[in-house]
Amino acid sequence: MKLDLSKNSLAVYESLASETRLKILELLSIQELNIGQLAAKLNLSSAIVTRHIQKLEQAQLVASEKSAGKSGQQKIIRLRVDNIEVIFPKKIYNKFESRVINLKVGHYTDYSVEPTCGLASPKKIIGKLDDPKYFMDGERMDASLVWLSDGYLVYKIPNLLKKSEQPEMLEISLELASEFPGSNNIWPSDISFFINNIKVGTWTSPGNFSDVRGAYTPLWWEDLNSQYGLLKHLRINRNSTHIDGELLSNITINKLGLENSDLIEIKLAIEPDAKNKGGMTLFGQGFGNHDQDIIVKLFYS
Repeated sequence: MKLDLSKNSLAVYESLASETRLKILELLSIQELNIGQLAAKLNLSSAIVTRHIQKLEQAQLVASEKSAGKSGQQKIIRLRVDNIEVIFPKKIYNKFESRVINLKVGHYTDYSVEPTCGLASPKKIIGKLDDPKYFMDGERMDASLVWLSDGYLVYKIPNLLKKSEQPEMLEISLELASEFPGSNNIWPSDISFFINNIKVGTWTSPGNFSDVRGAYTPLWWEDLNSQYGLLKHLRINRNSTHIDGELLSNITINKLGLENSDLIEIKLAIEPDAKNKGGMTLFGQGFGNHDQDIIVKLFYS
């Protein structure tokens, strides 16, 4: 049953404004009862219970029907509803909608890389290893694995928010690791995240992993090379920035200027003054332990 704040719902509100009638509804939620049984459980007369039942019937909360009993006809009472929802004219908390963009790891728009570096699709190495110029090779669009020992990658996606829509949270999901020639399971690297040129925080990758093969890493990729990363969820909301639930910074979504920009720029960087300059490996669909590319979700109201 749905109620509003108009006089059309007044009968229901009035029927619920009684401890006795609430007790009747509680008893009827367990089983159907006749007037005599309700009177006995409530320690009231049948006449008083009948008046309460009439009030509940007027509100369409219960229904009654006659049935044959030991002493003739009896009135059996049952519930008509199992849920009541009150609709207020103005919502305080709006429902969030979201837009999702799947961003391939090779679709960066700008870069600066230092060897060791390279790209690979699920089928082959793209270009030559440790040669930064191949980061502009046309086949980079097919890359599912990108690695660099120093530098940055920049991605740009359209901002599809309308003027009437307010950004509430930006979430970026991606599989990341450090970078070391071959691999090194203990090789920390400070990877910084920038949104629209605003630094939202730095996460330290613990290593570049090859202890076991990645679940989706192709068979031609050698065992001693980096196999998988860690799936990270970066979230910037109206209060702060977190990565996997841990506070990263106090940067909020309203500081990113999303309302006034046609594009959202995402930058992953090893900063020049990073304490742990251990590079970066980015896994996309077809490599690593998570069969996905970079997933960007923009929640709005």
